[in-house]
Amino acid sequence: MAARQLPLFPDLPPPEEPPGEEAEPQPLSPRSPLWAAMEPFDAYMVRQGFTENTRKSFLGDLKRLREYVGDARPLGELSTEVLNQFLAYLLYRRGRPCRPKTYARRVTTLKVFFRWLYETGVLPRDPAAPLIQRSVRAPLPRPLTDEEVDRLLTAAREQMAGEEPDPRPYVLAALLVHTGIKKGECVGIRLADLDLSAREGPSVFIRYDNPRQQHKERRLALPASLVPAIQAYLDRYQPQEFLFPWTARNLEYVLRDLGRRAGIQGSVSFDRLRWTAALRDWKAGMEPDRLRRKLGLSEIAWQEVEEKLQRLSEPPL
Repeated sequence: MAARQLPLFPDLPPPEEPPGEEAEPQPLSPRSPLWAAMEPFDAYMVRQGFTENTRKSFLGDLKRLREYVGDARPLGELSTEVLNQFLAYLLYRRGRPCRPKTYARRVTTLKVFFRWLYETGVLPRDPAAPLIQRSVRAPLPRPLTDEEVDRLLTAAREQMAGEEPDPRPYVLAALLVHTGIKKGECVGIRLADLDLSAREGPSVFIRYDNPRQQHKERRLALPASLVPAIQAYLDRYQPQEFLFPWTARNLEYVLRDLGRRAGIQGSVSFDRLRWTAALRDWKAGMEPDRLRRKLGLSEIAWQEVEEKLQRLSEPPL
């Protein structure tokens, strides 16, 4: 008869039951179940500046681990072997394939989660440290070349100086090329966030209404050459609160049409111009952490962006 396998922590009492609404949270320990660590881990991610999407993804990955090991399994019994079995289950036995990029993220989730448990003294060792991270070479974005940026802005200037002058395409495109802000950040710019007459130079403040995202707020410098176009734009459209009082989809159409006017292959979009701005700053030698902060990225999100920027800046074979 096969010998019965002893648990890793045989002297530990049974794990706690999920607390009721009025129960005080208990300090984490090796005997705590996985569910008890998820809320403190989320609070840790908020403090570290993880994006909302990253936090949701990581917690979803931990939910799958919880479903796999069950609520009665203490944290202290989640060994490297158990984690490798879980990863093998995701790859081969779950019933549907796990895409390489998703698999890589789930390994990252385990590494970040268990390193946090180890560094905070909850666990005596990090069972996820030996896990092997498979490299995933995600498709590269397609930023505009310097020549395409010139064509894009030239086409926008022509619209601004035409028979029916329209400064909106130029202000929008130039703002994105210089700052690399995201779509949601762009449509959220209020007139009060613009400072065009400061002694240190014009700037725009990227603001977040959600307190959990305020770590991404930042002030970005604007080129002085953009100020006259912004003034012409404000005179033409007379916005009352927001700099761009249109929907994000409407502004996407403005960029798309401008790209067609400039004869640029592929659609010009917020995301493409964000990568364009990031790559131009990278090639200009901007210090990586300064660029990370300019883009409003957490250190976790920056890892993938930095790797892509390195690949994009490599000379073609």
